[in-house]
Amino acid sequence: MELPSKTARCKSCGLQTTMPPGTYLTWCPMCRAMIRAEDPLSHTHDAFSRAASKFKDVMHAASNDISMMASSMNTTFLRSGMSGFSQPPQIRSLQPIASATAGGRKRAVLCGVSYNGQKYKLNGSINDVKCMKYFLINRLGFANDSILMLTEEEADPNLIPTKSNMRKALQWLVHGCHSGDSLVFHYSGHASQQLDYDRDEVDGYDEALWPVDHHFTGTIVDDEINETIVRSLPPGVKLHAIVDACHSGTILDLQYVCRMNRDGRYEWENQGCLGTYKGTNGGLAVSFSACDDDQIAVDTTVLSADNAATGAMTYSFIQAVQNEPGLTYGRLLNAMRQTIREARTGCPLKKVLHQKSLQEPQLSSSKEFDIHSTPFTL
Repeated sequence: MELPSKTARCKSCGLQTTMPPGTYLTWCPMCRAMIRAEDPLSHTHDAFSRAASKFKDVMHAASNDISMMASSMNTTFLRSGMSGFSQPPQIRSLQPIASATAGGRKRAVLCGVSYNGQKYKLNGSINDVKCMKYFLINRLGFANDSILMLTEEEADPNLIPTKSNMRKALQWLVHGCHSGDSLVFHYSGHASQQLDYDRDEVDGYDEALWPVDHHFTGTIVDDEINETIVRSLPPGVKLHAIVDACHSGTILDLQYVCRMNRDGRYEWENQGCLGTYKGTNGGLAVSFSACDDDQIAVDTTVLSADNAATGAMTYSFIQAVQNEPGLTYGRLLNAMRQTIREARTGCPLKKVLHQKSLQEPQLSSSKEFDIHSTPFTL
């Protein structure tokens, strides 16, 4: 059965686009915004209705055979038609975009992995990405349809945080970006360290994110993350990563790590001295992570007023940005660290974070800059 085409109108530039058969997420050929089909299941229903009618007319007397064929056709359609993101064209084939908005566009990928049914289940990851989405939309001006959220609560199987879906989401985040764009990647879940076989890590270990299906498909290593969303950034594009996970200090594999003491004095530590390029194609990549590479991060009910589980880093990040407009990168990093230190010592908060948590949020960047004079902006 031939799958039907769909049309959808881009909410950014208004262009009506015909989407490839079997897809319901694609990029606008004019402005490169994400386009969603309004009702991807309606075509499925119509297709099955037409097919059922045709089989009924042709094979009226063979009801059992019809039932078997319909079942087989249903399986085939679900495997081939609901394939998720349409594949982006090669970057070199894109035409210049003439409809860029004055301040550039904003786009975000939010990924919360809770590992339901696994022994190391997390309780705060989905809360983290929901809070981040609300924050980006209501406080920082991101459009709802410019945010792609992956969690295990999603009904769409293409939005479950599997390794394949996470890879596609990261590719979508940077695809077609141009000067003035602001990109955000937020991850809340598990991460780990593993031996560095290509010898581009100062400490001899790569860092890696855990998709929900990592037992079967493996982790997503920092080398791949850097190659996908860092190296391709063109001039004028900013990428901010907010990674709430253990062992996440250099999860984007950026060249410079900010080493700051409690007095606010800092220096940039060059991690790109081993011969591997870790920078961008002219843009800027900045990462806020929950802790250093050798530290753990907590999933806690201590910080929220209603005892909801959250990641300490995500909570402290949102609180700092919304409570102090116009803060610098240095002030933001200090505020996050202070919130976690106060929670851990019980002052001024009543409850105490797990004492084994020594997490201290980290800042890394593709370029050196003055963290105490540069305003933080998304």
